[in-house]
Amino acid sequence: MRRLATMVVLLAACARPDAGPVSGAPPAIRYDQHVAAGGAAPPATTLVSPLKADTQSVAEGEGTFSSMNCDGCHGIGATGWVGPSLVDGRWRYGGTDGAIYTSIFYGRPRGMPAYGGALSPAAIWKIVAYLRAQPVPSDVPTESWVSGQR
Repeated sequence: MRRLATMVVLLAACARPDAGPVSGAPPAIRYDQHVAAGGAAPPATTLVSPLKADTQSVAEGEGTFSSMNCDGCHGIGATGWVGPSLVDGRWRYGGTDGAIYTSIFYGRPRGMPAYGGALSPAAIWKIVAYLRAQPVPSDVPTESWVSGQR
């Protein structure tokens, strides 16, 4: 039964015209945080969200975040749990919209699966809009504590 549900989801993703690896894959992108050898950055572009962060996009992004079980790792409101907080402003792989999109599309080492084959680019951009709309909490479970102080 589970395999059947997985196949249905994958087939639905393939049926969308914007879901293919050629049309949906982001181009080579440049991040300001990257250090270029010799000071010359490789040819690339900046990936920018095509969506406005309106309430509909944010709400749909929240629905996708929840239905794809992102909150199972990143917690309710993306404040962090097993996976890191996505709203505290600290990013291992860059916090620009394009970097977040790339992390969701391709996944990251140590547990972040690639959703580029399961979600359309529009759905991923809506998740980015949802994350951007979240307030930065005053206290998050992924804080670092100085040794000996609590």
